[in-house]
Amino acid sequence: MNPMQTCRSVRVLALLSVAALVACGGRNAAQAGSGGSGTDVLALMQARNLTEADVTAALKTYTPTGHLDEYYTFASGGHGGNLIVIGVPSMRILKYVGVFTPEPWQGFGYGDESGEVLAQGNRGGVELTWADMHHPALSETDGDYDGKWIFVNDKCNPRVAVVDLSDFMTKQIVSSELIASEHGATFVTPNTDYIVETSQYPAPLGGGYAPIEQWNDKYRGAMIFWHFDKVKGRIVPEESWAMELPPYVQDLADAGKKVSDGWVFCNSVDTERAYGGILEGKPPLESGATQNDMDYLHCINWRKAEALVKAGKTNTIAGMRVIPLQTMIDENILAFIPEPKSPHGVDITPDGAMLVVGGKLDTHTTVYDIPKIAGMIAAKKYVGKDPYGVPILDFKESIVGQCEIGLGPLHTVFDDKGFAYTSVFIETVVAKWSLKDLKVVQKIDTHFNIGHLVAAEGDTVSPDGKYLIAMNKWSLDRFSPVGPLLPQNFQLIDIGGEKMELLYDMPLPLGEPHYAQMVKADKIKPIDVYKPIGMNPYTEAVDVNATTAGKERIERRDDGVHVFMTSVRSHFSPDIVRVKVGDTVHLHVTNVEQARDATHGLAIGGQNINVSLEPGKHCNIKFVVKKEGVFPFYCTEFCSALHIEMAGYLLVEPK
Repeated sequence: MNPMQTCRSVRVLALLSVAALVACGGRNAAQAGSGGSGTDVLALMQARNLTEADVTAALKTYTPTGHLDEYYTFASGGHGGNLIVIGVPSMRILKYVGVFTPEPWQGFGYGDESGEVLAQGNRGGVELTWADMHHPALSETDGDYDGKWIFVNDKCNPRVAVVDLSDFMTKQIVSSELIASEHGATFVTPNTDYIVETSQYPAPLGGGYAPIEQWNDKYRGAMIFWHFDKVKGRIVPEESWAMELPPYVQDLADAGKKVSDGWVFCNSVDTERAYGGILEGKPPLESGATQNDMDYLHCINWRKAEALVKAGKTNTIAGMRVIPLQTMIDENILAFIPEPKSPHGVDITPDGAMLVVGGKLDTHTTVYDIPKIAGMIAAKKYVGKDPYGVPILDFKESIVGQCEIGLGPLHTVFDDKGFAYTSVFIETVVAKWSLKDLKVVQKIDTHFNIGHLVAAEGDTVSPDGKYLIAMNKWSLDRFSPVGPLLPQNFQLIDIGGEKMELLYDMPLPLGEPHYAQMVKADKIKPIDVYKPIGMNPYTEAVDVNATTAGKERIERRDDGVHVFMTSVRSHFSPDIVRVKVGDTVHLHVTNVEQARDATHGLAIGGQNINVSLEPGKHCNIKFVVKKEGVFPFYCTEFCSALHIEMAGYLLVEPK
């Protein structure tokens, strides 16, 4: 070993002695296999071709058994339609939450009331079994995460869902036929009075038909304000409302906070109002919609709009109260500002005073002055109108300035030291830049094609800094090959120091995730068990059909056979259920356990029944038996040494 190596070994030996366990995948260093003995950590490094930076990163992410993560990250499940819960800094997946699609492990959508929640999201009489989840949004109080709920959207079939973070279960799905697609959802106002859902691709409002050649006159966008009742933990559709917007392709949105509370901002593309038609001799949408140098940033005073709704200045479309576009103009509620072409990010700074826009076909992030914009709108200091009469503010007067960021800026998040972090798609980097002087201070490579990014509480009034996740669309050579469809790559980056440092690559084989939010773990207060025994998680009360031990029974009623059942280690009672072909069976099952993690499951062969029974939980399961035979049922969760014996029979006699 030369002197330089000796010096280096002394400097990092403390790190390596701990990291040896990490590098060995948790085995004792003495069992480290080829490349070195248990006491020669440098040899171990060489055997695994590890650098000092590798070991440092390992120590920053390694979370020993029994130690908990500092943050939760809630990421969209993309085409899976579910929510992904990830611990940070460990980058361990903690849970998938079934939302818009059935989720077998939780029994979500396989026989109990969760099927009724899923059915809330059906549109136009069509049963929907997939979704394209994009933008989770945590509930807020005074612009800060409060850890109570998270809201998620479906871009393809415009829907919004409520997930209760007390038990990590989806409790409600709402949808309106007013719009045909959406993307700018879900975003919340600072006290979670409203969950905002903005249409993306224009269409006739209410779901009717109009020839696409009538785009300018019959096609429209809309922004829906779903009212949220924080006491009940539910969206109240009848107290919700919307506003009509011109037929531009509205994209992402963000709600103002602090000095900008009361405003919502939404960007758009396709001010050209192109709609494709390749086989009809027209340019494709992508080129038709990128002719203009600028698109329109939508500035909306939602508090004034809310007052108009209360005053009855709305029309009703598809059961939704809608403020007409002309009323928005007449009441000076909506104004446009030019923004760099094809924008995709619209992110408000922690103090609420500035707004950052990234134009995909630009090389800058553009920073807007929100109080100045509000003042110009109040004074009606406009420089023109769009084809629909929406007033337009002057671009140069509206901005603080621009930061030369690189080609393809998308989304921006913030830390607690005055820095912003922007994903730069074409250059495939994260750029760190100063909000004070609009100068880039560092770029870090990502692998590859970064889309969204998320920082610890980085879109609230009090960001933490510390960690950032680059949500990369491609992984290419990062992981072992698995065929042509590759996982996404979530890269954990340390932003707590002066320089950004890449810590970890995490393959995520559920595509295509889009956005995430990262919240302090101590803000989330999940329950351990359902109390008292017999709680129905959907009514959040003891179910009227809850079964207590010793009172199990089977009753034949006019509407079918009712089975009042309990589950406990290690049996179901009753464990033999006799019915006839054609009977409607109502299973009322209560897990009478109160020990943490003493979860049971109930699956019935041939019936597509599979439910999860967490401690204290009650489930109501309804199905019709269509075939005679003998159908075993059993516990699907390995709950005890006698788990295999926790079973019974559904006996279906001929009619």
